[in-house]
Amino acid sequence: MRSKILRCESCARYTLKEICPACGGRAAPTKPARFSPDDPYGRYRRVLASEA
Repeated sequence: MRSKILRCESCARYTLKEICPACGGRAAPTKPARFSPDDPYGRYRRVLASEA
């Protein structure tokens, strides 16, 4: 299943439309981060999540 959320290539805003409503640039599909059991940045991400 593909994600419906798109990201503008010009201004990096997220949108559901193919043309960015903010700048009029082209929006492309986003790709999720790859899963890895040996995630080298997992520790930092968990620390940031616990602070928020």
